Amino acid sequence: MKHLLVAAIACPLTACASTPPLSPTITGGSEAYSLIPPATAFGAGVADYRIGPLDKIDVTVFQEPEISSKAIEVDASGRIALPLIGTVEAKGRTASQLSSELERLFGAKYLRNPQVTVTVASSVSQKVSVQGEVVEPGVYPITGPTTLLDVLALAKGETEVAKLNQVVVFRNVNGARMGAVFDVASIRRGLAADPVIQGNDTVVVGYSAASRVWQNVVRAAPLLNVFTRIGPIAP
Repeated sequence: MKHLLVAAIACPLTACASTPPLSPTITGGSEAYSLIPPATAFGAGVADYRIGPLDKIDVTVFQEPEISSKAIEVDASGRIALPLIGTVEAKGRTASQLSSELERLFGAKYLRNPQVTVTVASSVSQKVSVQGEVVEPGVYPITGPTTLLDVLALAKGETEVAKLNQVVVFRNVNGARMGAVFDVASIRRGLAADPVIQGNDTVVVGYSAASRVWQNVVRAAPLLNVFTRIGPIAP
């Protein structure tokens, strides 16, 4: 009887687990959002954080302390002012991209083979919306480089019925509302990169019907345990 019970439990779980993959579009209300490959629109780590207005950055020019600067505030238009080269666009660039641009500008007229390092000293608070199967859905402030796992932690993690291979991040890309699907389980195992989340992103954690069936079975366990107490049947 015990073997029959296990088989009866396994069948519905197998049926529920064989759900079709996410379709090329996601419909939310009256809108349909196109899915885009994560690598094209979502960074692969905190190094891809995009500098924004009112962030403060440090600019270090190797062996040039007089033109190095600390805690430079990006103005409301997204620019910074530096010695020799003047005003430079910082908004929307990563620290690495801005470093390369500053090396180009300093090297054009003033320095030979300059080495410039840019780091984000502090950033203004931005907001991200977390929805779906998380413990505490809501709108959360984020400050500085923040990844998908960081955001899920802000929402106290996923629920027991979350579908971790269908976590969608929606973002405005070049004026269009788009999204990308991530497998959080793979990210936690180190098999996939933890993408950077930007201000105004929306994170939606999917629902797993298979997990719901399993949770229902677990809740019924006290009743089912009666079968495990029965000893072997005498021949």
